[in-house]
Amino acid sequence: MATAADRTPPPTDTAAHAVVEVLASAGIRRCYTVPGESFLELADAVDQHPLMRLVSTRHENGAGFMAEAEAKLTGTPAVAAATRGPGASNLAVGVHTAMQDSTPMIVFLGQAETDRLGREAFQEVDLTAFYAPITKWATTVHRADRLAEVTARAVRVATTGRPGPVAIAVPGDLFGRRVGPQDPPRPHVVPRPPLGGENRDRLATWLTRAVRPVIVAGGGARAAREDLVRVAERFGAGVYASWRRQDVFPNDHPLYLGHLGLGCPKPVLNALSEADAVLVVGCRMSETTTQGYRLPDPARARIAQIDIDPGQVGATADLWFGAVADAREALRELAGSPVQAPYRDWSAARRRWVDSTVPPAHAADHAGRGLHPWAVVSAMRTALPEDALITNDAGNFATFLHRGWWFRHPSTQLAPTSGAMGYAVPAAVAAKIAAPDRTVVAVAGDGGALMTGQELETAVREGAAVTVVVFQNGLYGTIAMHQARELGRIAGTRISGPLDLAGYARSLGARGATAHTREELEKALAEAVGADLPTLVDVRTDPEVISPTATLSGLLGGDR
Repeated sequence: MATAADRTPPPTDTAAHAVVEVLASAGIRRCYTVPGESFLELADAVDQHPLMRLVSTRHENGAGFMAEAEAKLTGTPAVAAATRGPGASNLAVGVHTAMQDSTPMIVFLGQAETDRLGREAFQEVDLTAFYAPITKWATTVHRADRLAEVTARAVRVATTGRPGPVAIAVPGDLFGRRVGPQDPPRPHVVPRPPLGGENRDRLATWLTRAVRPVIVAGGGARAAREDLVRVAERFGAGVYASWRRQDVFPNDHPLYLGHLGLGCPKPVLNALSEADAVLVVGCRMSETTTQGYRLPDPARARIAQIDIDPGQVGATADLWFGAVADAREALRELAGSPVQAPYRDWSAARRRWVDSTVPPAHAADHAGRGLHPWAVVSAMRTALPEDALITNDAGNFATFLHRGWWFRHPSTQLAPTSGAMGYAVPAAVAAKIAAPDRTVVAVAGDGGALMTGQELETAVREGAAVTVVVFQNGLYGTIAMHQARELGRIAGTRISGPLDLAGYARSLGARGATAHTREELEKALAEAVGADLPTLVDVRTDPEVISPTATLSGLLGGDR
């Protein structure tokens, strides 16, 4: 019987090695995966490469969210890999998140072997058709000697224009085939189309002459934060952050007017409703950002949009002006405009937003069945550093976080605009792996935390000391709110509890703490930030407080 020492080492001139060289030369450093039999050689090649790291996760959903979060944070794609039908299906949620969030991502999907394709082989699914609607490009490769070429193209597609995910399905017999030495392609230089002098001057004149100019900034402007500030100051324009892009502009700046999220208070929207000029930069004007495609209103304001994707310019609103340009280049040009607009007083509009971030007085001495969600956010603001990187999940708890936490520093928010549950914990793990010196805090409800909370084991194994704050109220709160408001009763939205989530964390090798009071929460958070292991803080919150403006019993009783 042959021993391990007798085995011949696998060859190093396979298609898998050629693919990994392409990835490494493009600056890609990590592959997140649940290992599968249809891409054995790819996982091995990643693991053996000196510049890359293979991160094995507990579920493909976690792998997808991790790859998306790292790419969103760093701007460089990460890889997610999954096997055939079940694995590819589990991974799809993270890929859809990347698509809606314009995040570059390279996805490898193992497939049935070449000679078995089209015969409903074991776990076979038409992966190109499956992934086409949720990616920028999806393809199946049938020749081993073309895998490196297709991978290089995938990197180009993922990172040019509006970034997004690309999926490559590979029959299981291709990665191990020998292809001989292949020189990896030279790294692609991403073109950044400028605004141009004529367009710059036209926009500058328009913003100068406007009475109440407003800027709506999206994720495309994240890399241009300083230039965005300069443009706002030069033209005296108020600035709104688009849905879950609150770190695009410093929230403590006097020109910051608020976040265009779900449940945005009406007074906060006044400045946008009353604007006569609205410049939209790096934002696809999604349903949430536009408050149901209502704002900005072209009947009241001239709207200009700058976006790198021509398919997004004017896609959801009638424009006065549209330009296909890179947000960073465009804002840099506008910031250098020789004109200087007159001073405009936005203090009243800003005060309306600031007031919306202040917890009501009754939240501090709340006498319900658990902590008031406002008190949780207040404790976070007291105990956590203001430059902490916050990853947030889907759920009604997030409305309190979006209102109460001020994003003063760049790259401090990772949140899915797709509203995908289960995002926060894996996103935090990936963020801590990519930026180990950052304080990374995941914020989730008990519903989302129990979808992907097992990735705390991944965090322990990878040495990613994240903090996870769970608002445990025993409800799928968002749906319970909709049911109560629309139907007058709830169904299927009560979760068993309270559960010992701190014990759950400890069972995975992490630290766990339970907080029933604000004092307990602040102590647990302070200890978590300094710990060398990931920590889950189980915060018992009152299920009655369903949103900042409503109670569950009030909605069930018809108080709408």
